[in-house]
Amino acid sequence: MPLNEWIPQMAQGCLLTLKLFAVTIVFSVPLGLLLTFLYTSKNRVVTKIIALYILLMRGTPLLLQIFFVYFGLPYLPVIGKYVTINSRFVAGAVAFIFNYAAYFAEIFRGGLLSVDKGQYEAAKVLGLSETQTRFKIVLPQMFRISLPAVSNEAIILIKDTALVTAIGLVDLLKVTKTIVNKTTNVSAFLVATLFYLVMSYILTLVFKFLEKKFDY
Repeated sequence: MPLNEWIPQMAQGCLLTLKLFAVTIVFSVPLGLLLTFLYTSKNRVVTKIIALYILLMRGTPLLLQIFFVYFGLPYLPVIGKYVTINSRFVAGAVAFIFNYAAYFAEIFRGGLLSVDKGQYEAAKVLGLSETQTRFKIVLPQMFRISLPAVSNEAIILIKDTALVTAIGLVDLLKVTKTIVNKTTNVSAFLVATLFYLVMSYILTLVFKFLEKKFDY
């Protein structure tokens, strides 16, 4: 199989990789932010539940979580038939969203704790409500502080998407492995490497732009 036939197939697999990446980012970032708010709330019960969730998501392999969502949910007692996910893509996306939300929650929590306490006092002096202080003063600074760590997680995510080959999704890595098996030509791995490097480089440029924009 010549190189000009590899590229369209690998590009098709790359589209699935990017789709999974986009869906994960779109849903995991807001969910991570919500978890941060709950984690830093004054309700100790809620705080402990969120802490346990984050420990579970960060303390177990993402691949295991993908397997559980796709293969394990149907076997849950009583609720199994109601939470079964038949779509491989949806199952993969759900596992990624809940996993990365936990990481983003910790990143945002760190950013939140890094905001100078004097900002809260200044906002109070200015007569701002707690909600106004959070959304107009604290959150913008938290996002700025968190951007480098978010950038790092985003680059890890683009590589982690390869894990969905384990449940049969035809992403970039799956296509590449199929080509190598058919042709016994390992050059396809080098082409796949270039695809991943280009995606990572573009992400790096995007986040560098955002960091400069919010660097005030």
